[in-house]
Amino acid sequence: MSPPPPTSLGAIVFLAACSTEFADPGREVGPAVADGAAYPTEVHTPTTLGVVDTPLVDVNGTPIGVACATCHGPDADSAWAARPGEPFHTGTELDHGDLACDACHDPADRGRLHLADGRSLELGDTMQLCAQCHGPKFTTWQNGAHGGMNGYWDTRRGPRLRNHCVDCHAPHAPQIAPVTPMPRAHDRGLHGEE
Repeated sequence: MSPPPPTSLGAIVFLAACSTEFADPGREVGPAVADGAAYPTEVHTPTTLGVVDTPLVDVNGTPIGVACATCHGPDADSAWAARPGEPFHTGTELDHGDLACDACHDPADRGRLHLADGRSLELGDTMQLCAQCHGPKFTTWQNGAHGGMNGYWDTRRGPRLRNHCVDCHAPHAPQIAPVTPMPRAHDRGLHGEE
């Protein structure tokens, strides 16, 4: 014997009990912007850009970073730059093809980068540098298939925050280490188990 079909009154009571608001007000959909307009798409700027980790850690165990410009910038602190043997670069692994430091860093100011045509770049413009060699991956990043994002696909509805290359890839050794996939989930219903 099957249960009786739900009544219209039951459906109305159920719908009335449902809230039309999001539990997280920050996720509510805002009003659409005018035709042709869009909310901005921002690219996250990692705090580690232009900073090298040292072997020192703070009270929370977080590596203490030192800005590259401290020793390599145009206004380098000579007290730091004149300390040979400081272990700042001992943890820096350079495994980026056959590239040397000068392929990306401006030899006159290591706190800046340069494109293949010699144009100088701020560290914050690293995406342009990556794009000149990694064009197909950059195209998939632009189209949203690589790199991840938060916010709205439809920028007429709200803003978007995209990840920067160095959010996931170490600039000096960008290859992501291979991972071993987990075995698939065992679904008891598919195997006739109860």
